[in-house]
Amino acid sequence: MTADLGSPALTGIRRLSALDTVRARIALAIELGLLRPGERLPPNGEIARALGVGDITVRRALVSLCEDGVLVRRRGRNGGTSVAPDAPAGRVGAVSAYRESSDEVHDLIDHRLVIEAGLVQLVATRRTEEDVERLRDLVRRMDEAAGWAEFHELDAEFHLAVAASGAPAAAVKQYELVLRELYRFYLPYRMSALRASNREHEVLVRAIATRNPDEAAIMTRAHVGDLHRTMFVGLPDVSGS
Repeated sequence: MTADLGSPALTGIRRLSALDTVRARIALAIELGLLRPGERLPPNGEIARALGVGDITVRRALVSLCEDGVLVRRRGRNGGTSVAPDAPAGRVGAVSAYRESSDEVHDLIDHRLVIEAGLVQLVATRRTEEDVERLRDLVRRMDEAAGWAEFHELDAEFHLAVAASGAPAAAVKQYELVLRELYRFYLPYRMSALRASNREHEVLVRAIATRNPDEAAIMTRAHVGDLHRTMFVGLPDVSGS
């Protein structure tokens, strides 16, 4: 079954409110060990941008997760919101909607792979020196990102910048639609995993800079294809459901 980007059915995560999607994404990241006990969450504004929702939605979601015992909130200069030391699994029912969407996620990954592998081959032959410098700068900024929310914003900017460096406008638009749908399933990752993915970005930029379309396509297939394993649908169900 191929994901219908034009008129998606209200199944899986699509039936959730914006509030429940934030609750589910954070809770699932905690259940899977992507956010660890005691780990501090980024500021609300960063979370809102990373998850594609409003600041008010994030604030309400964090308050409710604190009430559920999943997060804890401390006030004062050194305060903030962090993962509870003994956060209970299975407390947020909306998590099940993400697990139910496994087939859709795999379809979206494959859809992205088909488009992106072709795009980077064109980009490698058409890019300008300014394009290459912009991509290198984004890789540097991802290396310096303080947390997963900032990294995710830069990662999205990077992949769209790659596509915009020489691919046809119609293909870029379709690619952007697929990315937008796939990012609806984004979960916070450990920074060590995100840093490792940035090394793959670095290899891709080198292939583009040296005008090597075959190497660019090979790196893209490895980078995007690995999402089948690293996204939550490929991780063990530690909640016991």
